[in-house]
Amino acid sequence: MTALPEPRPPLLLAAHGTSDQAGVDAFAALAGRVGQLAAADGTRVAGGFIELSAPALRDAVSSLVNGHPAAMVAVPLMLSAAGHAKGDIPAALAREGSRHPGLTWTYARPLGPHPTLLELLAARIAAVSDDSGGGCQGGSGFRPPVASTVPAVLLVGRGSTDPDANADVVKTARLLWEGRDYPLAETAFVSLARPDVAEGLERCRLLGARRIVVARYFLFPGVLPDRVAEQAAAYAAAHPELDIACTDVLGDCDEIAALVWERYREALAGDIRMNCDVCVYRIAMPGFEHRVGEPQHPHDHPHDHIHDFPHPRPHG
Repeated sequence: MTALPEPRPPLLLAAHGTSDQAGVDAFAALAGRVGQLAAADGTRVAGGFIELSAPALRDAVSSLVNGHPAAMVAVPLMLSAAGHAKGDIPAALAREGSRHPGLTWTYARPLGPHPTLLELLAARIAAVSDDSGGGCQGGSGFRPPVASTVPAVLLVGRGSTDPDANADVVKTARLLWEGRDYPLAETAFVSLARPDVAEGLERCRLLGARRIVVARYFLFPGVLPDRVAEQAAAYAAAHPELDIACTDVLGDCDEIAALVWERYREALAGDIRMNCDVCVYRIAMPGFEHRVGEPQHPHDHPHDHIHDFPHPRPHG
């Protein structure tokens, strides 16, 4: 009798959570899209949030365990390795390990930076521009934007107290600029880090930009992406001489689903390549010395009332 192939470990999608129903719906749609990809080889998929909204991560884990704890792969739906990816999700997974003895997992790396995300950002920019925004000009040196129809770009990320995560957003902006004909690409953050949206737009203005596209570097709709749009609109109202547009978020799409599946497959192969060289949990960076080796604590989800769990060391 031919032995049946061992089933692949199930895929757990771990997200932060949002009070915005559109964001919850987009997450559910992406989870369904990933599930369709994974179904080709029989891999089960479930997703949950660590706080703010349902379904809770614990419910997603329970659906995958289904009374038989085993190995699974957890993919953090994060664009950079900030506190949620480095601490909160691993802590929540440790809690699930205490609830399901025998459960083990492989933890994949966050989604970005990645070429797929750069192409999606360029497409979102083109969608609100008169120009394609992605033409290759063989370089990315500064060219005064006043005489050009191509907009300057302000890439706005969430912002973090983790400088490594903020640096990932800056790196993404630079990679977006390289090889494309945007006259400049600046970076800003909507919370916890500077420059903020208004400061980023002001920098673009002072550098000569008159057409600026604010690229919202977020996976799903939510409170923070809405705040970016509101702050950009307020700056535009105060500077009527400028042409300022705001992109959509990256959103539920085939490209993101394929990237999630890529992260799952590389985790299975042991090719995770997590960047820990400049992680504040491992090295004493100026102003962050107290973070070295700091224990991590999972968020309290509104549907979760169990608090007797271990506090793991940081992942990053």
